[in-house]
Amino acid sequence: MGAVTDAPLVRKTSTRLSDGRVLHYFDDSGPYPSDRATRALTDPRPPSPRVPPGEPRWDARTGEWVTIAAARMDRTHLPGPGSNPLAPSTGLQHTEIPAHDYDVVVFENRFPALPRCEVVCYSPDPAMTVGSLPPRRMRTVIEAWADRTAVLGAAPGVEQVFCFENRGVETGVTLTHPHGQIYPYPFVPREAATVVRRMREHRAATGGNLLRERMLDELAAGTRVVVSGRHWAAYVPRAARWPVEVEVAPLRDVPDLCALGDDERAELAVLYPELMARLDRYFAADDGTPIPLPYIAAWYQAPTTADDRDFRLHLRIMSMRRSPGKLKYLAGSESAMGAWINDAVPEEIAARLREAAR
Repeated sequence: MGAVTDAPLVRKTSTRLSDGRVLHYFDDSGPYPSDRATRALTDPRPPSPRVPPGEPRWDARTGEWVTIAAARMDRTHLPGPGSNPLAPSTGLQHTEIPAHDYDVVVFENRFPALPRCEVVCYSPDPAMTVGSLPPRRMRTVIEAWADRTAVLGAAPGVEQVFCFENRGVETGVTLTHPHGQIYPYPFVPREAATVVRRMREHRAATGGNLLRERMLDELAAGTRVVVSGRHWAAYVPRAARWPVEVEVAPLRDVPDLCALGDDERAELAVLYPELMARLDRYFAADDGTPIPLPYIAAWYQAPTTADDRDFRLHLRIMSMRRSPGKLKYLAGSESAMGAWINDAVPEEIAARLREAAR
């Protein structure tokens, strides 16, 4: 793993877009962090009606919430270079970001699934990848995640803050510009609720922390560990579901991104891009050219309810690519019954990722 860098000075500046949505600049470079300059705060576009959010509906059969968000059918779909809404604005194109440049920017999604959804742009460069982000910029992304987790998690009615990234058209993305999203759910989704329930059951039976013990078991076994440092470990879970799957967890018990200390954030800013770069070297074409990996990167944070504060923060990175020209589709067993079948061996996934180190 590369060297850990000093914490950057990050300045947050907020404004509103022409339709009333909120935008936040997170700056770590140039004159902006020291207040010697301010990014463009005025959106020159004419006001437009707000797109209504989706409607959560209760599925009595499964006891789960389903969000009906028909307005998202009209969201921007794979625009050309001159129509990228996540690029900085120019004299010829006014985008979602009024400034002609930015470091990291967060704004309310124009097509929200929930009452408030946010977009996190990692770079003004549409060709940038997370694996290419320098640690300083990755640290700013982490600061933005932590800031938004704290703010959104304190909002009335929010029970879970979910920071995630979908990368690659194979995952269904409609914008290829490097970005992630944040969903503040008014409920605890099934996957997180299941983990919370399992942790409670384990604590009641043994007095221990299930996620901590699971991570320590992986470190002790060693065969599925990809990389570890002073504060973080990355490993392939023993019961991985996806053809490529990695879990990243802090060594200390931490409930959410807000609770990470400075040293933990600094090491994550190095480890995260390095791991993503390895994933982009996992598959290669016949001529040896790396094939960028489509993935979902999902942060699991503690629900906002006080009795779940022993939840352990962790990141899951999942890819549906099972070979250079093939994808894993969730067919009958997975989609209908939730019974997963994985064609890839977790120990072999970890070995390949260790070999993919720079």
